[in-house]
Formats: sequence, C-alpha cells, structure tokens
Amino acid sequence: MGYLIPLILLVAGAAILLSTIRIVKQGYVYTIERLGKYTLAAEPGLHILIPFFDRVGHKVNMMEQVLDIPGQEIITADNAMVGVDAVVFFQVLDAGKAAYEVSSLYQAIMALTTTNLRTVMGSMALDETLSKRDEINARLLVVVDQATSPWGIKITRVEIKDIRPPADISEAMARQMKAERLKRAEILEAEGDRASNILRAEGDKQSAILTAEGNKEAAFRDAEARERAAEAEAKATEVVSNAIAQSGNGAINYFIAQEYTKAIAGFATSPNAKTILFPVEATQLIGTLGGIGELAKGMMDDNGGGGSGGAAPKRSSVPRTAPRSS
Repeated sequence: MGYLIPLILLVAGAAILLSTIRIVKQGYVYTIERLGKYTLAAEPGLHILIPFFDRVGHKVNMMEQVLDIPGQEIITADNAMVGVDAVVFFQVLDAGKAAYEVSSLYQAIMALTTTNLRTVMGSMALDETLSKRDEINARLLVVVDQATSPWGIKITRVEIKDIRPPADISEAMARQMKAERLKRAEILEAEGDRASNILRAEGDKQSAILTAEGNKEAAFRDAEARERAAEAEAKATEVVSNAIAQSGNGAINYFIAQEYTKAIAGFATSPNAKTILFPVEATQLIGTLGGIGELAKGMMDDNGGGGSGGAAPKRSSVPRTAPRSS
C-alpha cells in the first residue's frame, strides 16, 4: 500500500500536465479564458495553459464558410408571392468578437440575411426580382456586411440561388415570352421582306437604267449608220446624176441594163429555181446590151478625140432584136 499513493500522485500530476498543453489546428483559433475571463486568442500551434486557471472557451473556425439560407416566401411590391433560396459566404476575422459579441453566430447571420432579403425583394416588382439578381446580391451584401461587422466577421458574398414564382404567373410569363418571340420573328421577317423588296427594286431600277442607256446607244449608232448610208446614197446619186448629165440617155441605158442583168443572175442562182421563165420583154436585153456597147464606144471616142489625128475606129452596129409577139 505504500507505493500506491505515490503512483496516484504521479498519474494525477501527468494528467494535470497534459491538461495544460493545447495544440491548435490550422484554420482555427481558440479563445483562452482565465478565471472565466477572455484573455487571448490562441493561434495554430502548441500552447501551455495554467492549470486550474486557464481553459479553452471557444474553438472558432477562421476559414471562409458557407451558410445556406432556407427557402423564404416573399411578397413583392406588386403583390406576387415568390419563393427565394439564398447562400451566404463569410469569414471570421476576429475570434474574440465572433465568440463573445454575439450568441450563436450562425443563427444570427441567417436571421439577419433573411430579414434583409425580405426587405430588399419586397421593395421590387416581380419582373425586377427576376431580372436584377446582381442588384439584389449587391444590396444584400452591403447591408448584411455592415450589420455583422461588430461581430468580427466579413461577409464576402451573398447569392440568390433560386426564385420560384407561382405556377399561374409562370404560365403567364411563358405565354408572354412566346408572344414576344413571335412578335420579334414577324418583325424580323417583315424587315427581311422589306430589305429584299428594296434590293429587288434597286436591281430593277439599275436594269432599266442600263437597258435605256443601251437603247439610247443603239439608237444613236443606228441613226449614225442611217446617216452614213444616206450620205453614201446621196454620193452615189450625185455620181449617177453627173454621169447622166455628161452622157445623156446612154448612161441611163447602161445602169438599167446593169440592174436588169443582176436581177436575171439572181433568178439563176436561186436555190428554189429549177426552171426560169423569161417574160417577152426579156428579149429586149440583147438590144440593151448593144446600147451599152455604143455607149462605151462613144465614151472612148470622147476620150480619144484630142489625141493624134489617126483614123477613127469603125463603128460596129449591134442589130436590135425586135420583141417577139406572143
């Protein structure tokens, strides 16, 4: 029995010694209370406490944390009931304030966020709550962060997870969206038809302009060609007139015989002409050819009359063939 008391004292001393040693994990801060009063915040690492005087008050998580805000039924400014879910991101900056300035930190943040969420979204219409989530998040962040700053925490983000309008409003919104899309589709189709018609009209206009310019140029060239043809005809008429004036009836007979001969040659070369029937007057062609010979001879006499006084050539007469009676 004599050794039992020292053994008990040894075990008690070891237990007391171990109770004075505290190891703080990374990401946490322990609040140390001495005789029930907060004295210091133990950072991560090894710490020695005074037995029977010091004790660990709170183990405060210093990492950024996420707090899920349960769904809330909120009445908007236009009396629409919507369901809203949110989430809050925060981080403790001062372990002493977070432990001793507010009781139940998580419940306090949740209640504060819920009330401000009702206030912010209740002042907005339903369409604004659906289309201005960023504005709602920003307003909530400012309000909640200012309210929780005395607690030694920092609100980093406040996000709206979901907004659930009533079923009848959802159906009305779906019909409105469908009508709006149909309207935009019809507007785009009408604008496309309008642009197409404008382009088609511009093309027709340009085509008409080019056609008119082409007709104008063709008419100008046609008139120019007719003018030149008229000039050539006038020149030829002038030459014929001069020849007639100089040679008398002989030139007329010459030209008539020439055209007559061309006409008969045309009959002969026609692909459809197998048999050629000459009129009775065609027998006068021989006499006309004789007149052409006399005309040519007379012209030679006129040109050679002023030369050497040689004997004039003999005139050979071509007998005229009388027209054959039918």
